[in-house]
Amino acid sequence: MDSRRVTATATEATGARLTVPQGAALYIGAVLGTGVVALPALAARAAGPASLVAWLALVLLSIPLAATFAALGARYPDAGGVSTYVRYAFGARASAVVGWCFYFAVPVGAPPAALFAGAYTASALGGGKVTATVTAFALMAVVTGANLGGLRVSGRLQLGLAGLLVTLLLVATATSLPHARLSNLTPFAPHGWFAVGTAAALLVWSFAGWEAITHLAADFRRPARDLPRAAAVAVVVVGVLYLGVAAATVLVLGSAAGTSSAPLADLLAIGAGGRAGGAGGAADAARALAALAAVLLTLGTMNAYYAGAAKLGAALGRDGALPAWLAAGSEAGEVPRRSLAVLSGSAAVSLAAVTLAGVGVRPLVLLTTGCFVLVYALGTAAAIRLLPKGSTARRMAFVALVAVAGLLAATGGYLLWPLALAAVALGYQRAFAPSR
Repeated sequence: MDSRRVTATATEATGARLTVPQGAALYIGAVLGTGVVALPALAARAAGPASLVAWLALVLLSIPLAATFAALGARYPDAGGVSTYVRYAFGARASAVVGWCFYFAVPVGAPPAALFAGAYTASALGGGKVTATVTAFALMAVVTGANLGGLRVSGRLQLGLAGLLVTLLLVATATSLPHARLSNLTPFAPHGWFAVGTAAALLVWSFAGWEAITHLAADFRRPARDLPRAAAVAVVVVGVLYLGVAAATVLVLGSAAGTSSAPLADLLAIGAGGRAGGAGGAADAARALAALAAVLLTLGTMNAYYAGAAKLGAALGRDGALPAWLAAGSEAGEVPRRSLAVLSGSAAVSLAAVTLAGVGVRPLVLLTTGCFVLVYALGTAAAIRLLPKGSTARRMAFVALVAVAGLLAATGGYLLWPLALAAVALGYQRAFAPSR
């Protein structure tokens, strides 16, 4: 038996608690994220109705990406996730680069995610930036508390959040689509077909997350069976919800889609018999529901990423890529409290810095995207080396790597941040990591 797969047998004896529904909920929370709150409008602004092509393309590309990481997680269940696969394929230094890029991307990406929800809350309750910032800090505190309780608490919270979120998005789509007009599809590509690429680049934020749950693979009851099933469920649910909301945004809102700051609120208002951007009972209720959706989306995303990244930090400490002090909690069923404390504290500092500097969230979004694109590139390359030749999963990995290469080209100058992290990770390995 491959010694690297022994953990698959050992896991079932550790009392791991994640079920397929909980795992699917964690996937949905990680991928669905805050993108559905604002990005349908941003994509429509960039490409008009042709933005639907970008949505469909990224949904289709999610299939090989999700299948690749689920196959790796099922075959090598370990808290290190992608960094473990890269270590098996390319060695400790490449593994450290991936681990650092993922671990330190989360404190940078958490503030914009939390502030997206804060902005929706402020639109419903008033209070402007103060309300948005307080909401963001509160969300971070809730997610940290849930993960301190361990995966049983975190997984159950995620399952409840995913159910409420899916219901709300389905309601927004189903109630607004009767107001759709096919005339809103013309002109289909008002800014030209190259604008579809611009829209796709914006939508990358919405589709990051297929790698996040691999860090929790060893916490599934039967990783080899349950992880691929959870990923398959999540791909279907996420694809249907994204395409439904995007189609409703274009078909219902029409030319107003590109100017809407809260497209989900507008869809809910129209579905309730009001009008987009209007005042009164329907509009106020729509804003409240949209704020609820934003908070649920953000809780789901942050919960999944905090859980996965905290486990990763412990695994990196165990493997010598980060200080050994972080290693506590790296085993299946354990709570990585030290790693979580570092993660949560860094995210809080990052949010405070963004708030005080007033620089906005866009740079943090793009820096985070750059980190995850590099993680995807190395992760899919590792899959090609590790997965059995001739297998469907390996063929999927080839498709995913080609797609990720395109994303690398689109990331441009924002790759400087992950490249800087890579340099520091390699320097740490050289100076402090134990010889292997």
